Amino acid sequence: MEDNSKVYSAGVNEGPKAPKDPAQKRSGFFVLFETAIEATARAQGRPSQEIYLEGNYLIDKAKYIGGVTDEKILGLLGSWTGFRRLVHSIGVSVKTARADAEVSFHLQNWGRTSKYETGTRLVVPCPGDGTEIMLKLEDVTWSEDDESPGKFAFEFSREGELATVSIIFYLNDGYHVPELTTEPPVSFGSNEYGNMIANSLMHSGNNTRLKAAIAKAVKGEDVTIAYIGGSITQGAGAKPIHTECYAYQSYLRFKELFGKDGGENIHYVKAGVGGTPSELGVIRYERDILRDGAVTPDIVVVEFAVNDEGDETKGNCFESLCLKILSASNQPAVILLFSVFVNDWNLQERLSPVGMHYHLPMISVKNAVTEQFRLSKAEGNIISKRQFFYDIYHPTNEGHRVMADCLTFLFSETYKSLTSGGDITLDKPPVLGNDFACTRLLDRKSHIGAASIEAGGFSGSDTELQMVEMDENPYGTPEFPHNWMHEAASGQDSFKLTITSKNLILVYKDSGSPEFGKADILVDGKLVVTADPHENNWTHCNPVILYQNELNLEHVIEIRMAAGDEDKCFTILGFGYTI
Repeated sequence: MEDNSKVYSAGVNEGPKAPKDPAQKRSGFFVLFETAIEATARAQGRPSQEIYLEGNYLIDKAKYIGGVTDEKILGLLGSWTGFRRLVHSIGVSVKTARADAEVSFHLQNWGRTSKYETGTRLVVPCPGDGTEIMLKLEDVTWSEDDESPGKFAFEFSREGELATVSIIFYLNDGYHVPELTTEPPVSFGSNEYGNMIANSLMHSGNNTRLKAAIAKAVKGEDVTIAYIGGSITQGAGAKPIHTECYAYQSYLRFKELFGKDGGENIHYVKAGVGGTPSELGVIRYERDILRDGAVTPDIVVVEFAVNDEGDETKGNCFESLCLKILSASNQPAVILLFSVFVNDWNLQERLSPVGMHYHLPMISVKNAVTEQFRLSKAEGNIISKRQFFYDIYHPTNEGHRVMADCLTFLFSETYKSLTSGGDITLDKPPVLGNDFACTRLLDRKSHIGAASIEAGGFSGSDTELQMVEMDENPYGTPEFPHNWMHEAASGQDSFKLTITSKNLILVYKDSGSPEFGKADILVDGKLVVTADPHENNWTHCNPVILYQNELNLEHVIEIRMAAGDEDKCFTILGFGYTI
């Protein structure tokens, strides 16, 4: 395969050595504007921050960061042909936290023949002092196979390096966009900001359990606050991810408000996994939050309001997860946290009936910020979308702070309020469903006694897994390491599982690698799904329900490589079963 990587020496926008006629300033718009980035360790290559541009990602950046509203201009960003017609040059500036940090800017196009292999890949060394480098598109020899802009990346020599970057597209003659105006910093301490945060308290709920946890903390007893959710709970968009995420910041505020002796009695558990719904959360709760019995949380924040569109049960798994937590003997408090996307969307209308049904405290970030997003600064805007969102899904450091402040407001208001009369009631019919409340994880480590397994050609172990920053760790921990992998040369023998259960969820690995292929999943000899690891096309965990029954019944599950993919890889990460 031809290597299309090129090292490009870009022009540097510095002061001229001698006076000359000024060049006309081109119209342009930002796709990153003073954005914080962090070098994350990669399985291959140097530590980097990657910014994907495929689909609507680049178009949305132009809209929400660059302020572009011209549909003609936005439409040109979807293909490399349109991009070349629109963009004259790309300006890149990097300001590193460490003076001698080494950083390079990468641009990769997706290829027509092979998406990840045949497009142009440019590497541009960058100064770390904020000086803008200029990449003129006409100066580059581009691959004839370029199909669309694929991704930007910033590579560093060290993991954990921090920087602030901006990328601006300067436009060819004939194209114009409004000039981006600099916004004033967010007034976090203002009365107006406080009023915005107060709008997040969607429902105070029954405060008995939360007040009991706060009382324990004030008395100096050990209290554990835990967080489970998707990528926002993992900390995506926060830089550094482990200390600037909303979970860690709200934990610090809880320590400051109620902890003793510097908060040593307050403990923190974070288990957010990007791109996953509560359908997966209900499987991994014992492992990732309870740590298989080693942790007993007093407060659990549940955040799946922007991930659960992918929940096949449309709320049954969400309510089941809440019941799983609430049913613990130590009576932990559950807080429902509803985050929001840049298009003002979340699933709080679907999920909030669960909170109302069990009288749970509910915090809506959507209720706090979306109305004021529509206002100009003169009209009373407190924080703009550009300031709140790192991309169309995840908050910036400022956005994570808003989320942390919303939770802190609930903590403070609960502390000041009178205790509700008695505990919540769990012994009643569910509002959306409770079929998965007793779901357990089955994998290589935990399957003894739960099932009969013949691994067949799935005898390998996959180590290239989705990595998540657990708790306050800056490094990634692999999700589902005790898996079964079909490797390219593993043979054609099927994986067979015999199990007695009401429900069964398969968790398999998604991957962007062409080495992975599809697998047919059969239940009792009948094909129920062909699992495609390229459905999402990036390394993460994908749950799918294989069956759902009212009674415990024995079933035989067979997993075999699909026709034409017999010599490819497929990874069974685990199962969730209910008895």
